Amino acid sequence: MRQIMQNLKSGETILADVPAPGVGAGQVLIRTRASLLSVGTERSVVEFGKGSLIDKARQNPERVRQVLDKVRSDGLMPTFEAVQSKLDSLIPLGYCNSGVVLEVGAGVTDIAVGDRVMSNGPHAEAVLVPRRLCAPIPDNVTDEQAAWVVLGAIALQGIRLAQPTIGETIAVMGLGTLGLLAVQMLKASGCEVLAIDLNAERCELAAGFGATPVCISAGEDPIAVAMAATQGRGADAVILTVATKSDDPIRQAAQMSRQRGRIVLVGVTGLNIDRADFYTKELTFQVSCSYGPGRYDPQYEGPGDDYPVGFVRWTENRNFEAVLGLMKSGAVKVDGLITHRYDFTDAVELYEKVGRNEPILGALLRYEGPDTKSDDDLVQRTINQPGPRSRAAGRGQLGVIGAGSFATRMLVPILDKLPMTLHTTASRTGVSSGQLARKFNFARATTDLDVLFGDEAIDSVLVATRHDSHADLTARALSTGRAVYVEKPLAVTTEQLDAVVEAHDGAEQPLLMVGFNRRFAPMAVKMRSMLDTIAEPMSLVATINAGVIDADHWVHHPTAGGGRIVGEGCHFVDLLRYLVGKPITGWQVSAVSGGGLAITEDKATITLTFADGSFGVLHYLGNGSRAFPKERIEAFAGGRVLQLNDWKSLKGWGWPGFRGMSSRRQDKGHKDALTAFTDAVRKGGTSPMPWDEVLEVSRVSIAVAELARAGGGTGAPA
Repeated sequence: MRQIMQNLKSGETILADVPAPGVGAGQVLIRTRASLLSVGTERSVVEFGKGSLIDKARQNPERVRQVLDKVRSDGLMPTFEAVQSKLDSLIPLGYCNSGVVLEVGAGVTDIAVGDRVMSNGPHAEAVLVPRRLCAPIPDNVTDEQAAWVVLGAIALQGIRLAQPTIGETIAVMGLGTLGLLAVQMLKASGCEVLAIDLNAERCELAAGFGATPVCISAGEDPIAVAMAATQGRGADAVILTVATKSDDPIRQAAQMSRQRGRIVLVGVTGLNIDRADFYTKELTFQVSCSYGPGRYDPQYEGPGDDYPVGFVRWTENRNFEAVLGLMKSGAVKVDGLITHRYDFTDAVELYEKVGRNEPILGALLRYEGPDTKSDDDLVQRTINQPGPRSRAAGRGQLGVIGAGSFATRMLVPILDKLPMTLHTTASRTGVSSGQLARKFNFARATTDLDVLFGDEAIDSVLVATRHDSHADLTARALSTGRAVYVEKPLAVTTEQLDAVVEAHDGAEQPLLMVGFNRRFAPMAVKMRSMLDTIAEPMSLVATINAGVIDADHWVHHPTAGGGRIVGEGCHFVDLLRYLVGKPITGWQVSAVSGGGLAITEDKATITLTFADGSFGVLHYLGNGSRAFPKERIEAFAGGRVLQLNDWKSLKGWGWPGFRGMSSRRQDKGHKDALTAFTDAVRKGGTSPMPWDEVLEVSRVSIAVAELARAGGGTGAPA
């Protein structure tokens, strides 16, 4: 299928061939019939892509601070490479879509194949969306009209926050698509509406919907008009649907408002507020979030956990339904707002107009034409590429599952330089797998795992998906006789781990590595070789400044991510196990508690004891500054000390002939770990990572994470 993409680095808009997405539980696959450009939003994306690196930095000051923090902790070159990799990516454009349902996932019972639905899907011949982000289209609403529903929901959510009542006077500043939709909805609510804009034609459109137009370019003063229209009281509410960096709209909104008036920002404007304007009138100001409650909530938009209607009357999905209802009744009309219609195949030409800042109000893409594909042709989940380059005869035909940023930026670039043949890349979304295949010349890109696992030529698999899928994919690969390199963690629950054990024990010649790359890092290998010369127990301290991750991030979810100790802390459980070289015999966990913290598990101290009497203390701390170095490992033994600082320096005290070693850039062992895996696959050897240690570390990591979530405790192997 084809999809419109934007290159963030070059600013180029392209029509790319990508595999059709696979359908998961709670999801709906839609064949697009029409999609609408959100001109303001999409113009900003195009302009951002075409800007210089300095321009991009100016537009994202928070990102710049994150980059500077990364430079301090990781070094200049790794940071530069990470930024370039992030920019050298294709992002989907668009979020206003309508079409016909092709497939539904498990759990979707109220929408069927063949139904017409609207969604927030991108500009693509087929789109995959969660059930909560689509809604059935009434019979008397056309596909083109339904493509406006998402914008209508954005306008409607702003109106709901303004809380208009019958007879109130509401000012709408900015008569783009959002503003003109808001005008109609407010009139349907029984309000008097002042429609304010610089553009005379758009003011005329608003007048046609029953509003009082205020054309600033014609010399009209919106503040004076508002006062005159309200007998000097001022507008009851102002809804800002503008797109400008100027502070004038927020200043004018305050001055035209009545005492205790409401101001709601739906668009974008400068926010240098004059305190006196707000103070004397006790004005309220609120920013509206997209389509409504549920937006950006992974539980609502993912599994589809709805909010009880008695407590949250208007969710984003119910806002979609409300807009469709207004269209059905004729209260909201959009046909007159369409200024441009383009065939989907000519979309790049339309985006050139957008990039030139040509006057465009409503721009629709149409998807049915002479070259319209059949449903079967459209839903092709595998695309063959011109490659692959042959790097290795015989063993070493690799399938990569997962095409996220870590795989794209770190793992695959390393594998691309090793004697492996990059055969097939698979991901749930065709965009990511298609982009990875093109960038590194894979033979195929697919969204169908059966294609990858059904190909006998593929003898090895890299698993770099979300944590909760690692165990299942690893077990499947092992049970089909393939070598596996799976990113950490191996599993997020003991039940998942048991399934991997069963597959591993049933495999004839299992070769399994987990991405515990720290044990392969040159400085860790040096530490181990030096500590092996000491015959007495040692004391190890690992301090990990993991940094703050938002409480609603999926990694914290106990089943999706397993929590940060299982997801990342396992690295350091493994590193301590590797440095001591003896089995773990017990553990004690302490975690912070109270203080209103939503997440406490990632602020813990874990003490491990080992069979030779050694102990290791792991401080895993998710409440520090990212500007501070992330990882420090210290070893005390036999009157000697080693200190490893953020994988850039290793210092020694009391070691004859050794004072330290350093590197200009971090080396956390990714290349050495993947090289070891590649060599084992090519030679048909055993895993470079002992299975008993992999299993031990995985079980201990899950156990200590459970204790950390409970506030602390002790444990030992069963």
